[in-house]
Amino acid sequence: MKPTDWYLGIDLGTGSCKSVVIDEHADVLGFGVGDYSGSDAHDRWQEQNPRELVQAAITSVKNALARADVEANQCAGLSIGGALHSLLALDGSGEPLTGVITWADGRAVDQAEAVRKQSLATRLYEQTGCPAHGMYPLYKIIWLRENKPEIFRKAWRYVSAKEYLFACLTGEYMVDYCLAAGSGLLSTHSLDWEPQGLDAAGIRGNQLSAPVAPQTSHRGLDPEIARQMVIRRDVPVVLGSSDAANSNLGTGAVQPWQATCMIGTSGAYRVISPKPVLDPEARTWCYVIDEAHWLVGGAINNGGVALSWLRDCLNQALPDSMAANGLSFEDVLALASQSPPGAGGLICLPLFAGERSPHWNLNARAAFFGMNLGHGAAHLSRALVEGIAFRFRSLSDVLAEVGIEVKQVVASGGFTQSDFWLQVVTDVLNREMNVPPWGETSCLGAAFWAMLGTGHAADLESLKGLVKPGMSCPPGTENAAIYQRIYPLYQKLYRDLSGNFEEIARLQQELAP
Repeated sequence: MKPTDWYLGIDLGTGSCKSVVIDEHADVLGFGVGDYSGSDAHDRWQEQNPRELVQAAITSVKNALARADVEANQCAGLSIGGALHSLLALDGSGEPLTGVITWADGRAVDQAEAVRKQSLATRLYEQTGCPAHGMYPLYKIIWLRENKPEIFRKAWRYVSAKEYLFACLTGEYMVDYCLAAGSGLLSTHSLDWEPQGLDAAGIRGNQLSAPVAPQTSHRGLDPEIARQMVIRRDVPVVLGSSDAANSNLGTGAVQPWQATCMIGTSGAYRVISPKPVLDPEARTWCYVIDEAHWLVGGAINNGGVALSWLRDCLNQALPDSMAANGLSFEDVLALASQSPPGAGGLICLPLFAGERSPHWNLNARAAFFGMNLGHGAAHLSRALVEGIAFRFRSLSDVLAEVGIEVKQVVASGGFTQSDFWLQVVTDVLNREMNVPPWGETSCLGAAFWAMLGTGHAADLESLKGLVKPGMSCPPGTENAAIYQRIYPLYQKLYRDLSGNFEEIARLQQELAP
């Protein structure tokens, strides 16, 4: 028997678009993926084709519906989640002037550093909750103004990838509070565009979409989009929130004592707070979700991407006859598990792609410390996994310093597929880790906004009851004690090396082919 109502969540991520169909009990009926061709890389640039993102969204919805076996006219609502910190410049006709500049784009490092050296950085952080860092669209706009003046002059509007998709689906430009907060331009207090940020960017407020609550609903899809998605045209389209906020919703971590620990390509450690929480040292960010909830936490650049680097390095050493069947991601984790906890005294600072929280230095660089003749590939692999986990310990400590005491950690992202990796992070944090039974938590959170925006769920706190219980991973006492001993040395190593980051980054740029 088919359910009466079903809800659709679309998660427009950096690597792909995913869609999920759920019923009123949050049971997953169907899931689909739409792939992109990847980012166009140029030096530190990371851009995507906006039209490909729209097509990927359509494909993911069609794939999810094909697996769900539901009736098109029974869709009670859909909502869209999107990755934070993207930027797309549009002309007066709504045509793209740039690609979608993603969060991983590093071109605006100098613009952010220039602001960081001024008192303006402190004032902006106090108003927006965003440290001075090149991932924020504020600094990408400054970069366009300084380096692409012809595009800057033509730009009628600046939007995120999600805003562009929402406009293609509905014909209307609007942005949810959380996506707007992730631009570095929204006041987390007034919930409107921050004048100091607009002045720094050199733009007007009317060049940005109106920031509105995530429960805001638009009635109806573009007829052609509805036909391609095979969904009724008059479906309520709920604006929804960011993938970061949605991940917390999808894991059920909606209380201020619950944190989500997400590790995929990158990583994040986040808490939903009933009030804005700022750090006097600007080590954390604070993004408003709605009028009663703020997302507080930090993010790291180096999650699975660091393990992918090690895998590729190990595979390059294989003879040609073995290269076709080289080591997989899982093989590297299996290799790491062969080393004892502490990796034989080998410590890794996994800053291969620079650093976001807590020190916000795009010029930070990685290091292995303590290597001797007794260390091998297994020790390198384990030290890297442990180094990533220590990054989350740093974030957890900072949140505690600003008054957020986490009692429960909920895991999400690709690392939950590895019992070994999950256990290492659990032991380093020395807290029990809960793992939801379904891993696509940002996608599920997007579907929850469809329920909230159509009145089928009361509030964020009520969503916790919809999340199914999962697996519990307790810390191991002996391993936790080992990591507790190593962590102060890890911190000291970071402090001792950090004074050399700018110089080594400059040297690498000068010696680059």
